[in-house]
Amino acid sequence: MRNVFKVPIEALLGIEGPPVSHVERLVSTAGGFIGILFVLLVSSRFLGPKESTLIVASMGASAVLLFAVPHGPLSQPWPVAGGHLVSALVGVSCAKLAMDPYLAAALAVGLAIGAMHYLRCIHPPGGATALVAVVGGPGIHALGYDFLLTPVLLNVLVILFVAVAFNYPLHWRRYPAALKPPREQAAEEQISSETAEHISHGDLVYALSQIDSFIDVNEHDLLRIYDLATHRLQTRHLQPGSIGPGRCYSNGKYGDDWQVRCVVDESPHDDPDKDAVIFKVVAGPGRRTSSVSTRSDFARWARHEVVRNENSWQRVEPPGQ
Repeated sequence: MRNVFKVPIEALLGIEGPPVSHVERLVSTAGGFIGILFVLLVSSRFLGPKESTLIVASMGASAVLLFAVPHGPLSQPWPVAGGHLVSALVGVSCAKLAMDPYLAAALAVGLAIGAMHYLRCIHPPGGATALVAVVGGPGIHALGYDFLLTPVLLNVLVILFVAVAFNYPLHWRRYPAALKPPREQAAEEQISSETAEHISHGDLVYALSQIDSFIDVNEHDLLRIYDLATHRLQTRHLQPGSIGPGRCYSNGKYGDDWQVRCVVDESPHDDPDKDAVIFKVVAGPGRRTSSVSTRSDFARWARHEVVRNENSWQRVEPPGQ
């Protein structure tokens, strides 16, 4: 229990998230507006005002996922369609078979969650669809299993159509997530080929299976994030001109390969092959040994500057990062 109080309040409350531009936020807002407008217009043609607002409530939750998180696994076409339809089927069945309305409502949501798990179509708004089938009132009950077709299937098709059409012209968004622009696909393949020896698609699938809980990101996106981060690390080197006496540098590696070198002197020269620095290894392999290197070779070896902070080495972030 003591460890709970050491966790920052932002982490406990879940106040986190990736950086998103104002344009992306406005695009998500516009997409949700257009999607629900079309769903509401379609629903009102088949149901009364009260019943249509109930079913639109669950579609409103879907709109958040489709237009704010279009690349997420929970937002893809099969989770959206399968999640709503199987939940509607479960909800109508519970409404017909369970005599107690509270029991029927609870069973509908619980069984819908289980069904979505087994059918690999987890979509949180499906729980609302299952609940509406039970507590939606006489208008919804009168539809029986037709509820699956109108309005559920019809609304699902409408909102999916809007999601595909709305996101298509926006090059930084893709829906469904598998529809990647050729240029982005080529970039991913190039990056993946460069870092394939470090981690593979199968490694990430295994890691996700060990967590044993549904995570709203697929292994392809995780691999892309890893590849981009690794590629940035591999291509980020210090400039030779920044290497100077009195400073310490790390090779950025881990475990037994990690090393820190401190530059103790230099022999400047206009010729890069003769421009040299003298350094001493202060941590890692070769500790307490000294050597000479050209400034350019030293810069290629170094990943970042470090400073001694009590009993550890702390990375020095360059300006602007």
